[in-house]
Amino acid sequence: MGCGAGRHAFESLRRRGHVVALDMSQEELANVLATFAAMVDGHEVEPDASGLPVRSDALLLPFPDDSFDRIIASEVLEHLPDDTAALAELARVLKPGGTMAVTVPSWFVEKLCWKLSDEYHAPKAVGGHVRIYKRAELQAKLAGVGLESKGSHRAHSLHSPYWWLKCAVGPANDGHKLVKAYHRLLVWDIVKGPWITRFADRLLNPLLGKSIVLYARKPEQMAPAAAKHGEVTSAA
Repeated sequence: MGCGAGRHAFESLRRRGHVVALDMSQEELANVLATFAAMVDGHEVEPDASGLPVRSDALLLPFPDDSFDRIIASEVLEHLPDDTAALAELARVLKPGGTMAVTVPSWFVEKLCWKLSDEYHAPKAVGGHVRIYKRAELQAKLAGVGLESKGSHRAHSLHSPYWWLKCAVGPANDGHKLVKAYHRLLVWDIVKGPWITRFADRLLNPLLGKSIVLYARKPEQMAPAAAKHGEVTSAA
């Protein structure tokens, strides 16, 4: 949910998943579809895997109950005014025994971003962040829709200074020379995965991780009130 440019969807497809990449942005989904096709043409996808972009509102997912074995909701809940309703929908479409990974910006890193720039967060920024989570708050919201927490960790510590820098010079100022230089470093790290940046990232994650990742499981027997929220609509 909230696939954006599709990074997690692409990796799931490479791992032989039947992937639904869901987002509200038609432009993003068009790019995701094009990349899915390029991956097939490039023989990066096994014959028994599939990828499908779907446009939908997070509060009214167009899927039946108990549809998915795995769900990823990465860096999306902080954008939604009604995050509890979105989590209830995710719990509804997750199969009993299925697992979900939810990531949101970590409290300390996000708090500093908000202090550095009003433009970074809502209401001034279109699609900006509307809240800052603490781990316990998100765990409680997952429990509130009937999901069992199964662990957490922090990730992407090398991304935190990048966002602090962007907030300091202006979130939309992608042409700033320091921002461009740091972005090149992050792209190099993602593409090449050199040991020195991988080691630094793991070392710094507990303190400076940009994101907190929570894992949850849907019990085999889930209370009906927690499992259902709203009505199912047809696929967009």
